[in-house]
Amino acid sequence: MDSIRELVGNRALQDRIMTAEEAALLVRAGMTIGCSGFTPSGYPKVVPAALAKRAKAGEEIPVTLWTGASVGPELDGELAAAGCIRRRYPYQTDDAVRRGVNAGTILFSDLHLSHCAQNIRYGFYGRMDIAIIEALRITPEGGIVLTSSVGNSNVFAECADKVVIEVNTAQPEGLDGIHDIYSPENPPHRKPIPITNVHDRIGTPCLYCPPEKIAAIVPSNVRDSQRPLAPVDDVSRRISSCLLDFLSAEVKAGKLPKELLPLQSGVGNIANAVLLNLAEWPSDNLEVYTEVIQDSVFDLLDMGKVSFASSTALTPSPEGAAKYYPRLDEFKNRIVLRPQEISNNPEVIRRLGLIAMNTAVEVDIYGHVNSTMAAGTRMLNGIGGSGDFARNAYLTIFLCPSTASGNKISKVVPFCSHIDHTEHDVDIIVTEYGTADLRGLSPRERSNEIIEKCAHPDYKELLRDYRKRAEVGKGHEPHLLGEAFSWHERLRQTGSMKL
Repeated sequence: MDSIRELVGNRALQDRIMTAEEAALLVRAGMTIGCSGFTPSGYPKVVPAALAKRAKAGEEIPVTLWTGASVGPELDGELAAAGCIRRRYPYQTDDAVRRGVNAGTILFSDLHLSHCAQNIRYGFYGRMDIAIIEALRITPEGGIVLTSSVGNSNVFAECADKVVIEVNTAQPEGLDGIHDIYSPENPPHRKPIPITNVHDRIGTPCLYCPPEKIAAIVPSNVRDSQRPLAPVDDVSRRISSCLLDFLSAEVKAGKLPKELLPLQSGVGNIANAVLLNLAEWPSDNLEVYTEVIQDSVFDLLDMGKVSFASSTALTPSPEGAAKYYPRLDEFKNRIVLRPQEISNNPEVIRRLGLIAMNTAVEVDIYGHVNSTMAAGTRMLNGIGGSGDFARNAYLTIFLCPSTASGNKISKVVPFCSHIDHTEHDVDIIVTEYGTADLRGLSPRERSNEIIEKCAHPDYKELLRDYRKRAEVGKGHEPHLLGEAFSWHERLRQTGSMKL
């Protein structure tokens, strides 16, 4: 406890230092808890573990859990395994949580990430009882210096009745000064967000909340549970190559500058591989305005290809963290972490003119995209921020392998089993077989473009035959609905879409 006092610069708060077990007693059944964290970065670890321990000992403590996005297993994984989570918002990737969601024991509402903060402030989801925020330190003025993410931390601290702070000495000190905390006012007092360049800083380096709300300060020394990235495989490499060819053609046609426009990319192996391939781009001074900075962005910053990156979280692999976290001071003037209501804000996305690149579970022949559901019923993770960017970007691109499970499943289907992004929000679809440019095309034209440019050869003839027979019935977007959904029914029954 003595060592943490050095990190709590505000002397008036030092008498609130306590153990995780003591802080966990503040949580009671039925409460709503908001926790810092976005992807497995910057989330509280020891207080949730202490709460789960109480539940495993037999205490009934159902709670509603809010975060920024997905977090590490020490938070929602532990609580789900202990039976503590009754409701979960707004995005998740933990296996135990996913099982509970699909079994109906955890009530999950899938939300656009940019909507969360304002709707909490508006009171749409009821009151927030406790915020648990991970911090690097507390300044003498009471400023809370966050760690590897911002997420919804600012709105949780603002709206919660009580705030618990985990001061984590395992987080790198180089994170100090990387944050830019800015909260918009509610209508009718909201003003334009004053970001006109990716590198603009508009807020404060610390999070502030009234000191009387801080109920506990808890020492922690647990690292973020970083996830390894798979090696770049041939499919990801071919998708990247198709995308770069398309972007090059856009530059040649005068639709993009040679330095492109600010780039947004989703999370995961394909997204990381696509960005990494930009090392071959002929121009420097690329910019990134996104929600997650993975290894590839660090690599591009390190080689000078990217001049600035704005995000709400740093999400390196264990290897990326080992390589770049000791050097954060070198990157501090070229990286900023913002609240997710700013990193994902439609106003800013539209103003900056982003190139949005996100991944799909499946796409259909008319350009609708499923980002969240397996076979139309089983929740995978959630929509995350893809809708924030897709609806508002200068150019909206969805990346998708043409098949899965050893070609048993076509990811290009007659009709998506669930639709997160409608045809109206999708400009470009890229698979390892090519790029379908859907801008300005009618549904019949889109179906031809997607089948011929993106579908796997094993499924092209099936898709052509479906389209040909559907068009007999005419209509603006021709379908044989029963047959369209039989593709997904075959998958549910046999694990394959093949006839």
